[in-house]
Amino acid sequence: MEIIIGTKKWSSWSLRAWLPLKRSGAAFTETLIALREVGVTEAIAAVSPSGRVPALKDGDLFVWDSLAICEYLADKFPEAALWAADPQRRALGRAAAAEIHAGFASLRGECPMDLALRTKVDLSEATGEDIRRIVHLWNDLRGRFAADGPFLLGAWSIADAFYVPVATRFRSYGIRLSDYGDTGAAGAYCETLLETPDYLEWEKAALAEG
Repeated sequence: MEIIIGTKKWSSWSLRAWLPLKRSGAAFTETLIALREVGVTEAIAAVSPSGRVPALKDGDLFVWDSLAICEYLADKFPEAALWAADPQRRALGRAAAAEIHAGFASLRGECPMDLALRTKVDLSEATGEDIRRIVHLWNDLRGRFAADGPFLLGAWSIADAFYVPVATRFRSYGIRLSDYGDTGAAGAYCETLLETPDYLEWEKAALAEG
């Protein structure tokens, strides 16, 4: 398999697809497209049918969109347990992933992922509301499943992959979750996401890109 991704320090959607692929245990190669450079549109179009990254190539099959890639991997590698076996828990995870996939536009626009950045910013009310919703979601799911492990549904799942770029944003922009209703669970979960070996591998490569 081949995954086509964008610049690692900036491409949050690429990271979301790469993490489950790494977790699957499958052998794969990476094709890296340098973003924010002249000719990037043409470079992506030459290798991705959607003209965007990420995209996954598996034989003659191209899958585009990070969530579709993750669902394909979950189906192809059931032994990797990329989603919870319990249907109710799996439904909650899918709802959480879909919410970040389709929402939180203010946070994404005001605080784009940049793994090399450390700053402190004044945020708009709309972004503040996005953060409050994320904190509430994290606190809720961690409260339900804390006894089963440190991740959103207890064990690691695709839902966690979708919130890793959010955790990097909170760190990059100096956002204190306690200012947005966190009593500890959300902050601890955020730290857990940033300490997983697969994410640290991605981060090391991202910072080495320069």
